[in-house]
Amino acid sequence: MKQNAFVCLLVVPALATVLTLTSCSSNEPQGQGATVVATQPGVPGGVMINTYQITATVKAINTEERKVTLAGSDGKDAVVKCGPEVVNFPQIQVGDQVKATVTEQLVVSMAPQATAQPDGAAVGVALAPVGAKPGAVVAQTVQVIATVADIDIKHHRATLEFPDGSKKTFAVRPDVDLTKRAVGEQVFIRATESVAISVEKP
Repeated sequence: MKQNAFVCLLVVPALATVLTLTSCSSNEPQGQGATVVATQPGVPGGVMINTYQITATVKAINTEERKVTLAGSDGKDAVVKCGPEVVNFPQIQVGDQVKATVTEQLVVSMAPQATAQPDGAAVGVALAPVGAKPGAVVAQTVQVIATVADIDIKHHRATLEFPDGSKKTFAVRPDVDLTKRAVGEQVFIRATESVAISVEKP
């Protein structure tokens, strides 16, 4: 897993939600879901938990290449490569339903909490036992420390610089007093995504 790619795909869109208390990005995967945001008045950052469920149908199977074509509820197809770790691949059949429940959690806080947290990433995987229907639970966590690169008090915005050198400007909640913040302060960001996947008969 590439840490910077995960940060861009999960952290940046969700970070905007935590900082501004606005709705999530329109690029969110199709499916039923709910978002909860928790913040303290006047305190930068907060916690966001986003959960949604996606259902697809197995449309085709390439046994030799261990590839499965999934038809999503939006009418779009996706081809998934199943590695050797999917020990129950032979049990997948055309017409099976694949259900995925995705939970994203984002925690954002300012220093001094940030200074005690190192950058890093971790992945955990739990697979279904041999003989059972294919399924898995995958969780991955990324921790990064961004630096406040610029503060725009007039427009109530702040620009963060991430470890890879990229910068992103965010609108800040109206209850946060930006005159008490300073360029160079650090922001601790921890993003966790867990996916529970199951294959069921229709």
